[in-house]
Amino acid sequence: MTVTLSGFADEISADPAEQFAVLAAESITHLELRSAWSVNVADFSGVQLGAFRVASRAAGVRVSAIGSPIGKVAVGAPLGPELERMRKIADIAGELGTALVRVFSFYIPPGDPPERYRAQVIDRMGALARIAEERGVILAHENEKGIYGDVPGRCADLIASVGSPALRATFDAANFVQCGVRPFSDAYPLLRPHLVYLQVKDARAADGEVTPAGEGDGQVRETLRALRDSGFTGFMSLEPHLDLAGRHGGFSGPDKFRQAARALKGLLGELSIDWQ
Repeated sequence: MTVTLSGFADEISADPAEQFAVLAAESITHLELRSAWSVNVADFSGVQLGAFRVASRAAGVRVSAIGSPIGKVAVGAPLGPELERMRKIADIAGELGTALVRVFSFYIPPGDPPERYRAQVIDRMGALARIAEERGVILAHENEKGIYGDVPGRCADLIASVGSPALRATFDAANFVQCGVRPFSDAYPLLRPHLVYLQVKDARAADGEVTPAGEGDGQVRETLRALRDSGFTGFMSLEPHLDLAGRHGGFSGPDKFRQAARALKGLLGELSIDWQ
Protein backbone atom coordinates (compact mmCIF):
# COMPACT_ATOMS: atom_id res chain seq x y z
CA MET A 1 0.00 0.00 0.00
CA THR A 2 1.32 3.41 -0.99
CA VAL A 3 -0.61 6.62 -0.30
CA THR A 4 0.07 10.07 -1.70
CA LEU A 5 0.54 13.00 0.67
CA SER A 6 -0.98 16.36 -0.07
CA GLY A 7 -2.07 19.37 1.94
CA PHE A 8 -3.81 22.72 2.08
CA ALA A 9 -0.76 24.75 1.20
CA ASP A 10 -2.51 28.04 1.97
CA GLU A 11 -2.09 27.01 5.61
CA ILE A 12 1.63 27.57 5.07
CA SER A 13 1.43 31.01 3.47
CA ALA A 14 -0.66 33.07 1.07
CA ASP A 15 2.36 33.15 -1.26
CA PRO A 16 2.55 30.12 -3.58
CA ALA A 17 6.34 30.37 -3.73
CA GLU A 18 6.56 29.81 0.04
CA GLN A 19 3.93 27.08 -0.17
CA PHE A 20 5.97 25.19 -2.76
CA ALA A 21 9.21 25.58 -0.79
CA VAL A 22 7.74 24.06 2.38
CA LEU A 23 6.10 21.22 0.45
CA ALA A 24 9.45 20.46 -1.21
CA ALA A 25 11.21 20.44 2.16
CA GLU A 26 8.72 17.79 3.31
CA SER A 27 8.94 15.82 0.03
CA ILE A 28 5.23 16.45 -0.60
CA THR A 29 4.51 16.64 -4.31
CA HIS A 30 0.80 17.59 -4.25
CA LEU A 31 -1.40 20.26 -2.74
CA GLU A 32 -5.13 20.72 -2.25
CA LEU A 33 -5.94 24.10 -3.71
CA ARG A 34 -8.18 26.27 -1.54
CA SER A 35 -6.57 29.67 -2.05
CA ALA A 36 -3.46 31.53 -3.19
CA TRP A 37 -2.52 35.18 -2.76
CA SER A 38 -5.37 35.27 -0.19
CA VAL A 39 -7.88 34.68 -3.02
CA ASN A 40 -10.22 31.71 -2.80
CA VAL A 41 -9.96 29.36 -5.76
CA ALA A 42 -13.65 29.98 -6.57
CA ASP A 43 -12.77 33.64 -7.11
CA PHE A 44 -9.66 33.15 -9.27
CA SER A 45 -9.49 35.27 -12.36
CA GLY A 46 -8.24 33.73 -15.58
CA VAL A 47 -4.92 35.50 -15.05
CA GLN A 48 -4.57 34.12 -11.51
CA LEU A 49 -5.43 30.61 -12.63
CA GLY A 50 -2.85 30.79 -15.40
CA ALA A 51 -0.20 32.14 -13.06
CA PHE A 52 -0.86 29.41 -10.50
CA ARG A 53 -0.75 26.70 -13.14
CA VAL A 54 2.59 27.93 -14.49
CA ALA A 55 4.13 28.35 -11.02
CA SER A 56 2.98 24.96 -9.72
CA ARG A 57 4.27 23.15 -12.78
CA ALA A 58 7.62 24.92 -12.52
CA ALA A 59 7.84 23.81 -8.88
CA GLY A 60 6.89 20.22 -9.73
CA VAL A 61 3.78 20.37 -7.54
CA ARG A 62 0.52 18.84 -8.72
CA VAL A 63 -3.02 19.43 -7.49
CA SER A 64 -4.64 16.52 -5.65
CA ALA A 65 -8.04 18.20 -5.33
CA ILE A 66 -9.78 21.53 -5.39
CA GLY A 67 -10.63 22.47 -1.79
CA SER A 68 -13.72 24.34 -2.89
CA PRO A 69 -16.28 26.18 -0.74
CA ILE A 70 -19.17 24.66 -2.72
CA GLY A 71 -22.11 23.95 -0.41
CA LYS A 72 -20.63 26.00 2.44
CA VAL A 73 -23.61 28.34 2.42
CA ALA A 74 -26.99 28.37 4.13
CA VAL A 75 -29.42 25.72 2.96
CA GLY A 76 -31.91 28.47 2.14
CA ALA A 77 -29.52 30.50 0.01
CA PRO A 78 -30.36 30.72 -3.72
CA LEU A 79 -29.04 27.66 -5.53
CA GLY A 80 -28.29 29.28 -8.88
CA PRO A 81 -25.07 31.05 -7.81
CA GLU A 82 -23.82 27.84 -6.23
CA LEU A 83 -24.39 25.92 -9.46
CA GLU A 84 -22.48 28.59 -11.37
CA ARG A 85 -19.60 28.32 -8.88
CA MET A 86 -19.69 24.55 -9.38
CA ARG A 87 -19.30 24.96 -13.13
CA LYS A 88 -16.39 27.35 -12.65
CA ILE A 89 -14.68 25.07 -10.11
CA ALA A 90 -15.11 22.07 -12.43
CA ASP A 91 -13.40 24.03 -15.20
CA ILE A 92 -10.57 25.00 -12.84
CA ALA A 93 -10.15 21.36 -11.81
CA GLY A 94 -9.79 20.40 -15.45
CA GLU A 95 -7.24 23.17 -16.06
CA LEU A 96 -5.16 21.95 -13.11
CA GLY A 97 -5.34 18.24 -13.87
CA THR A 98 -7.45 16.92 -11.02
CA ALA A 99 -10.83 15.18 -11.02
CA LEU A 100 -11.54 15.69 -7.30
CA VAL A 101 -13.48 18.61 -5.82
CA ARG A 102 -14.23 18.90 -2.10
CA VAL A 103 -17.79 20.03 -1.33
CA PHE A 104 -20.15 20.53 1.61
CA SER A 105 -23.88 19.92 2.19
CA PHE A 106 -25.18 23.34 3.29
CA TYR A 107 -25.45 24.95 6.72
CA ILE A 108 -28.61 24.21 8.67
CA PRO A 109 -30.21 26.96 10.81
CA PRO A 110 -28.95 26.56 14.40
CA GLY A 111 -31.47 24.76 16.56
CA ASP A 112 -33.47 23.33 13.67
CA PRO A 113 -33.62 19.54 13.26
CA PRO A 114 -31.43 18.69 10.24
CA GLU A 115 -33.92 16.03 9.11
CA ARG A 116 -36.34 18.84 8.24
CA TYR A 117 -33.99 19.76 5.37
CA ARG A 118 -33.17 16.25 4.13
CA ALA A 119 -35.15 16.38 0.88
CA GLN A 120 -33.94 19.90 0.10
CA VAL A 121 -30.30 18.96 0.65
CA ILE A 122 -30.61 15.79 -1.44
CA ASP A 123 -32.09 17.85 -4.29
CA ARG A 124 -29.30 20.43 -4.04
CA MET A 125 -26.51 17.88 -3.86
CA GLY A 126 -28.09 16.00 -6.75
CA ALA A 127 -27.98 19.17 -8.87
CA LEU A 128 -24.29 19.64 -8.03
CA ALA A 129 -23.58 15.98 -8.80
CA ARG A 130 -25.22 16.26 -12.22
CA ILE A 131 -22.85 19.10 -13.12
CA ALA A 132 -19.96 17.00 -11.84
CA GLU A 133 -21.04 14.09 -14.02
CA GLU A 134 -21.24 16.35 -17.06
CA ARG A 135 -17.81 17.84 -16.39
CA GLY A 136 -16.07 14.59 -15.45
CA VAL A 137 -15.24 15.42 -11.83
CA ILE A 138 -15.87 13.66 -8.52
CA LEU A 139 -17.34 15.57 -5.58
CA ALA A 140 -15.79 14.54 -2.25
CA HIS A 141 -18.26 15.50 0.47
CA GLU A 142 -16.57 16.65 3.68
CA ASN A 143 -18.24 16.28 7.07
CA GLU A 144 -18.27 19.79 8.55
CA LYS A 145 -19.78 20.95 11.83
CA GLY A 146 -23.12 22.67 11.29
CA ILE A 147 -23.88 21.42 7.78
CA TYR A 148 -26.48 18.75 6.99
CA GLY A 149 -23.84 16.05 6.56
CA ASP A 150 -21.96 16.61 9.80
CA VAL A 151 -22.49 13.18 11.37
CA PRO A 152 -21.89 9.74 9.82
CA GLY A 153 -25.49 8.63 9.34
CA ARG A 154 -26.48 11.74 7.42
CA CYS A 155 -23.28 11.66 5.35
CA ALA A 156 -23.89 8.07 4.27
CA ASP A 157 -27.62 8.60 3.69
CA LEU A 158 -26.95 11.68 1.58
CA ILE A 159 -24.49 9.93 -0.72
CA ALA A 160 -26.70 6.85 -1.08
CA SER A 161 -29.84 8.90 -1.68
CA VAL A 162 -28.28 11.10 -4.37
CA GLY A 163 -27.06 7.87 -5.94
CA SER A 164 -24.50 9.45 -8.25
CA PRO A 165 -21.04 8.04 -8.97
CA ALA A 166 -19.91 11.68 -8.94
CA LEU A 167 -20.71 12.13 -5.22
CA ARG A 168 -18.38 10.35 -2.81
CA ALA A 169 -16.89 11.05 0.63
CA THR A 170 -13.82 12.52 2.20
CA PHE A 171 -13.18 11.90 5.89
CA ASP A 172 -12.19 14.53 8.47
CA ALA A 173 -11.54 13.04 11.90
CA ALA A 174 -11.25 16.40 13.72
CA ASN A 175 -14.60 17.59 12.40
CA PHE A 176 -16.24 14.39 13.63
CA VAL A 177 -14.67 14.79 17.08
CA GLN A 178 -16.05 18.33 17.26
CA CYS A 179 -19.52 16.88 16.58
CA GLY A 180 -19.23 14.35 19.41
CA VAL A 181 -18.55 11.45 17.04
CA ARG A 182 -15.88 8.77 17.46
CA PRO A 183 -14.44 8.85 13.94
CA PHE A 184 -13.24 5.29 13.54
CA SER A 185 -15.80 3.55 15.73
CA ASP A 186 -18.86 5.45 14.50
CA ALA A 187 -18.02 6.90 11.07
CA TYR A 188 -15.48 4.73 9.29
CA PRO A 189 -17.70 1.62 8.86
CA LEU A 190 -20.47 3.71 7.28
CA LEU A 191 -18.27 5.83 5.04
CA ARG A 192 -15.53 3.47 3.90
CA PRO A 193 -17.59 2.22 0.91
CA HIS A 194 -17.85 5.83 -0.31
CA LEU A 195 -14.38 7.06 0.68
CA VAL A 196 -12.10 8.53 -2.01
CA TYR A 197 -9.99 10.99 0.01
CA LEU A 198 -8.76 11.76 3.52
CA GLN A 199 -8.44 15.15 5.25
CA VAL A 200 -5.82 14.85 7.99
CA LYS A 201 -6.27 16.67 11.25
CA ASP A 202 -7.06 15.54 14.79
CA ALA A 203 -8.87 17.12 17.74
CA ARG A 204 -9.44 16.70 21.46
CA ALA A 205 -12.91 15.68 22.54
CA ALA A 206 -12.77 17.70 25.76
CA ASP A 207 -12.48 21.12 24.13
CA GLY A 208 -12.49 20.59 20.34
CA GLU A 209 -8.93 21.89 20.05
CA VAL A 210 -7.25 20.80 16.81
CA THR A 211 -4.01 18.81 17.16
CA PRO A 212 -1.51 17.06 14.88
CA ALA A 213 -2.54 13.58 13.76
CA GLY A 214 -2.40 11.03 16.57
CA GLU A 215 -2.37 13.60 19.39
CA GLY A 216 -6.12 13.94 19.84
CA ASP A 217 -9.21 11.75 20.12
CA GLY A 218 -9.78 11.33 16.39
CA GLN A 219 -8.78 7.65 16.31
CA VAL A 220 -6.45 8.52 13.44
CA ARG A 221 -4.17 5.56 14.08
CA GLU A 222 -7.09 3.12 13.97
CA THR A 223 -8.43 4.69 10.78
CA LEU A 224 -5.05 4.56 9.05
CA ARG A 225 -4.61 0.92 10.06
CA ALA A 226 -8.03 0.04 8.63
CA LEU A 227 -7.31 1.95 5.41
CA ARG A 228 -4.03 0.04 5.10
CA ASP A 229 -5.78 -3.27 5.60
CA SER A 230 -8.45 -2.37 3.02
CA GLY A 231 -5.86 -1.40 0.41
CA PHE A 232 -6.55 2.34 0.26
CA THR A 233 -4.11 4.05 -2.13
CA GLY A 234 -5.56 7.55 -2.42
CA PHE A 235 -4.59 10.99 -1.16
CA MET A 236 -4.09 12.00 2.46
CA SER A 237 -4.37 15.78 2.64
CA LEU A 238 -2.98 17.71 5.60
CA GLU A 239 -5.32 20.40 6.92
CA PRO A 240 -3.54 21.22 10.20
CA HIS A 241 -5.46 24.29 11.51
CA LEU A 242 -2.80 24.59 14.25
CA ASP A 243 -2.82 28.40 14.55
CA LEU A 244 -6.30 29.28 13.33
CA ALA A 245 -9.40 27.20 12.72
CA GLY A 246 -12.34 29.08 11.27
CA ARG A 247 -15.54 28.47 9.39
CA HIS A 248 -13.95 29.37 6.06
CA GLY A 249 -10.47 27.95 6.50
CA GLY A 250 -7.48 27.67 8.76
CA PHE A 251 -3.83 28.62 9.12
CA SER A 252 -0.76 26.96 10.58
CA GLY A 253 2.33 28.73 9.22
CA PRO A 254 5.40 26.97 7.84
CA ASP A 255 6.71 25.51 11.10
CA LYS A 256 3.41 24.09 12.34
CA PHE A 257 2.55 22.77 8.89
CA ARG A 258 5.83 20.85 8.97
CA GLN A 259 5.00 19.67 12.51
CA ALA A 260 1.70 18.30 11.22
CA ALA A 261 3.40 16.65 8.25
CA ARG A 262 5.92 14.92 10.48
CA ALA A 263 3.21 13.70 12.84
CA LEU A 264 1.39 12.06 9.94
CA LYS A 265 4.59 10.58 8.53
CA GLY A 266 5.39 9.18 11.97
CA LEU A 267 2.05 7.37 12.09
CA LEU A 268 2.48 6.05 8.56
CA GLY A 269 5.94 4.74 9.46
CA GLU A 270 4.64 3.12 12.64
CA LEU A 271 1.96 1.35 10.61
CA SER A 272 4.30 0.37 7.74
CA ILE A 273 2.34 2.44 5.23
CA ASP A 274 4.47 3.69 2.34
CA TRP A 275 3.89 7.22 1.08
CA GLN A 276 4.97 9.32 -1.83
